[in-house]
Amino acid sequence: MPMEKPKDDIIAAVYRVIQERKANPSESSYTASLMAKGVDKILKKVGEEATEVVIAGKGGKREEIVYETADLIFHNLVLLGFYDIDPEEVYAELRRRFGISGIEEKESRVG
Repeated sequence: MPMEKPKDDIIAAVYRVIQERKANPSESSYTASLMAKGVDKILKKVGEEATEVVIAGKGGKREEIVYETADLIFHNLVLLGFYDIDPEEVYAELRRRFGISGIEEKESRVG
């Protein structure tokens, strides 16, 4: 029996807004501006945010780690939205991996 998504699934809610901004861009939308600038700009932001998570993690301040991780998740969602990949596909991949040794999972990858 498939698991139902809770109605307060913030990832799904944010993704819906990202898709809305993509479909109906406005000049005042940060998300729409990222989409308009293309995948390279989005990837640059993902890289910057990932680096900021690393720096925050090294610093060890809980609130900074939370803040920077939220930024990284948001920008990853923008990347998914750019390619019309629903977060559910990521959830499905995580479910597939759940309970499998990380070492086994890496060895099972082709390429």
